[in-house]
Amino acid sequence: MHIRKPAAPGGRNSGERFGLRAPILRIHPIRFFAWVLSAAIFLGAFIAAQSPDAQEQTASQRNFGISVQASPQIFATMCALDAAGLDADESTLSEMPARLALRGDLLKMQGTATEALRQFYKDHALESQTETLSRYITFALIAGPPPAFELPDPEQLPPDVLTIDGFQKVLEDFYQEAHLDLRWAKIEPEYEPAVERYRALVRNTVTVSNAYLREISKTDTRSFTVYVEPLVGARTNFRNFGNRYAIVVGGDPSARAKAIQHAYLHFMLDGLVLRHRNLLDRKSAVLNVAGAAPRLPIEYRDDFVAFTDECLIKAVELRLRRLSGAPLEAALQDTDQSGYVLVRPLVAGLQKFEKAEPAMSYYFPDLITGIDFDAERKRAQGIKFAAAQPNAEADEIHGPVSRHATELDRLLAEGNREIASKDGAAATATFEAALAKYPNDSRLEYGLAIASVISGNGDRAQELFEKVVSAPASTGQGAKEGGSSDPSAIAWSHVYLGRIHDLSDERDLALNEYRAALAVNGAPEAARVAAQNGIAAAYQPPAGAAKKEPE
Repeated sequence: MHIRKPAAPGGRNSGERFGLRAPILRIHPIRFFAWVLSAAIFLGAFIAAQSPDAQEQTASQRNFGISVQASPQIFATMCALDAAGLDADESTLSEMPARLALRGDLLKMQGTATEALRQFYKDHALESQTETLSRYITFALIAGPPPAFELPDPEQLPPDVLTIDGFQKVLEDFYQEAHLDLRWAKIEPEYEPAVERYRALVRNTVTVSNAYLREISKTDTRSFTVYVEPLVGARTNFRNFGNRYAIVVGGDPSARAKAIQHAYLHFMLDGLVLRHRNLLDRKSAVLNVAGAAPRLPIEYRDDFVAFTDECLIKAVELRLRRLSGAPLEAALQDTDQSGYVLVRPLVAGLQKFEKAEPAMSYYFPDLITGIDFDAERKRAQGIKFAAAQPNAEADEIHGPVSRHATELDRLLAEGNREIASKDGAAATATFEAALAKYPNDSRLEYGLAIASVISGNGDRAQELFEKVVSAPASTGQGAKEGGSSDPSAIAWSHVYLGRIHDLSDERDLALNEYRAALAVNGAPEAARVAAQNGIAAAYQPPAGAAKKEPE
């Protein structure tokens, strides 16, 4: 799993200093803070362990935005995948006979919506069923409740959901045909025993992690949710959407403990690393060496903040395991050989942190400044990195970026994440670097155009949109030589050009662009709807948006 830079969680760490006088208390104020914090963590854990039925009523408030639950959206999505033929892990359903029977019924279903679903699944299936499932899990996590499964603004959808454009309507029709509302009402009680077992695991994870970090997960606007869906089996999926962190798990809770702890540490530490990213400026040379490690996931190879964040989490995990001596050295050698070369110095820094008193939110700058990055770069040059493992273990945490993705896929995903967080400068740099390696790719040109919009460079944005729509594939004739044309990028570019003309009071030119968007073969439904809206009425920017720029 990787940090979804730069969609920063934006949460706040606790650890506010107490303005208490040591002479009155006869105790050092920082020690007093640590004592109060530890007591609060213990008390919260003690309360959470009492009367489970009462806990459910106010779980999110009592657990600081942390909850465990089943999801009707995930259930419906998995039912659709059942009917479509996904190879589910039925071994996880031994305690859910009704859910297992439902899977058999869905595989036998016939009907117009069911056949349309199966064809959609076939058309969008990837070679890896795990990666195929990953896209649909992302959809389920951002979709609204059934039966409509409403999605956010189409222009803000995660890239992997865009690859299954049209699934919302397919699922809505199947939901009605399969009467999934009635099936959910019947089967939901079977989920509760599994959910309760995971609640116990999560309570322990939160208590242990918070106590080590000396932090309280103060989450007035953030959330960490564990969704239990047995049919995902060992395929653990973790996502963060801004302030929302979610992990979808199935099977035996004890086998998922490591994955949940890893996800929770991301919840606690991502924002801290991002807030102090200035401490990492001009120190990324170590990644020029570590990035060559075959086992290092592609998403970390040129993202030093995400790389450091992942190394910190792995270091905390090692300290929580209380390893020492030969076992610790063996674990550190493994992280070195996998490319996570900062884990070793971070473990050394954490050993000092454990003897200190401030919470991690205060200690983190000392942790980073205590690393000799130049020395670590030189040390990394002497490491013999391990060979890649094409068949990773089944319980790997899967995110929306495939670990088998090409460099172009990674750059597109990175730029899209930066656009989603409105970081125009970072997105511009990413897409410019990508275009230098992959010139004339319409997806990259479109991404750079959107980044220009965010940066306030309307003239450049318009020039890039016009370049995208000039591709022969805009009418289905093929791709530009030496590049790649994408119907989605072309259609949306026409829509944006139409909006630019509308904002310049050039209605006739705007209508031409909207009609051109509708003529693009393979245009996504969301772009077609935007074009039809543009034809029906001239585009108006959202309240507060600058004139002359599309939203």
